[in-house]
Amino acid sequence: MAKEPAGDTGTGLPASLEMAWGLRERPGKGPRPTLTLTRIVDAAVALAAQEGIDAVSMGRVAKELGVSTMSLYRYVTAKEELYILMSDAGVGLPPDPLAGEGADWRELLSEWAYAQRAVLMANTWILRIPITGAPVSPNQLAWMERGLAALADTGLDEGEKISTIILIGGLVRNEAVMAADMMDAMRKSGGSPDVAMSQYLRTLRLMTGPDSHPAVTRLLDSDAFTGSGEPDFQFAFGLGRVLDGLADLISSR
Repeated sequence: MAKEPAGDTGTGLPASLEMAWGLRERPGKGPRPTLTLTRIVDAAVALAAQEGIDAVSMGRVAKELGVSTMSLYRYVTAKEELYILMSDAGVGLPPDPLAGEGADWRELLSEWAYAQRAVLMANTWILRIPITGAPVSPNQLAWMERGLAALADTGLDEGEKISTIILIGGLVRNEAVMAADMMDAMRKSGGSPDVAMSQYLRTLRLMTGPDSHPAVTRLLDSDAFTGSGEPDFQFAFGLGRVLDGLADLISSR
């Protein structure tokens, strides 16, 4: 039988996050309600995936569930709180490492970064949720744990490990935001990625030249934009340089 919540549990977390962690079974006394925190979060995530994060409100989620708005507040006290739970559901648990036994920190951390990027690109609505604090939800902390674990045998101290995770996480998020912004712009213009790139290159050639912008001209004359480079070259290049610098630090220990 489910236990009744015992009021303030001393965690400092909102009741909804305590429920997400399993510290509270349900929001209050009385008959077990048919509405659950999971149903609320799932409905909000589905709405964000279909219409974007701006479509999510307590009233709209309640309408999707066929309940009154006030009934949601027994589980989630504010939209910002709902955002945290949605983001946690969206990122999910990190996948099991694909690198084989004995994989080094670089393989594990690279895999972690690419997996995180894939999740964000598949759920771009997460990128539109403002960051209001450090991660405290179950899945977000599972990702943190996986990233820190990849650095366990590097000789870095704990401050350096978390700084590394923040640095690489920032690179992942920034690249995903840029990609999502580009996709949104293309959707609004009704064009395809190829058409958008062609228009951009045409504009650059009209506005620049070898005398005024020699470096840009060399870039346009190269295959950097249209060549046969590896997919996601920019992300791979940036991540590789960060890991190179980290390798130098680790080897110095």
